[in-house]
Amino acid sequence: MTPAIFSAALLARRWLTETSIELRLERPKGFDFRPGQYIRLYHEVLERDYSLASGPDDPELRLVVRVFPQGRVSTFLSTVADGTQLSFHGPMGYFVFQASDRTPVFIATGTGVAPFVAMSRAGLKGYICLHGAKDHQGLLYRQDLEKNASRYVPCLTESATPDKSVFAGRVTAYLERLDTGRAYDFHLCGHQDMIHDAFGIIDDRFAESHIHSEVFY
Repeated sequence: MTPAIFSAALLARRWLTETSIELRLERPKGFDFRPGQYIRLYHEVLERDYSLASGPDDPELRLVVRVFPQGRVSTFLSTVADGTQLSFHGPMGYFVFQASDRTPVFIATGTGVAPFVAMSRAGLKGYICLHGAKDHQGLLYRQDLEKNASRYVPCLTESATPDKSVFAGRVTAYLERLDTGRAYDFHLCGHQDMIHDAFGIIDDRFAESHIHSEVFY
């Protein structure tokens, strides 16, 4: 079945970091989705996919967009006026949470946190979250992810601030220290290099675990 095409007004935009923004869109009537799914947004002849960072019962839709200097769509979204109608179709995707007896582990970098924020806002609790960024500013939606996690680990690669709650290094470096005494359901979302490296570590250390992944550029 082909996903329906919707139109929604941009309600507000805010900068999360120097290179990422959050867009709040009105929620069209009849638009339902599962946390972890994404929409395909259209601008002129271009189209881009963005995961929803909203809970399925939220009255608005939230998108997290990385703004590229030469990116026509992301630049447009970073400057377009409130009230502008944006067209998209969806929802799409299968990166959704499926409960099992294994412990869920979310591993995210950059704007790849969006589907996990949606899952947390839907009420999911008890997961382990490894959240990678350069510095504290890059820990997008930390409070949303931290409040429902059994363990939240910010993994910072360039922060000089001494903080015992922070792991100094990449998420994959922390993954190599994760206890191996149980099986996990790993959910990976972020840059393809992180996902590639994580697959290797998981295959080597967590043979009884399952992996679900989605690449964010």
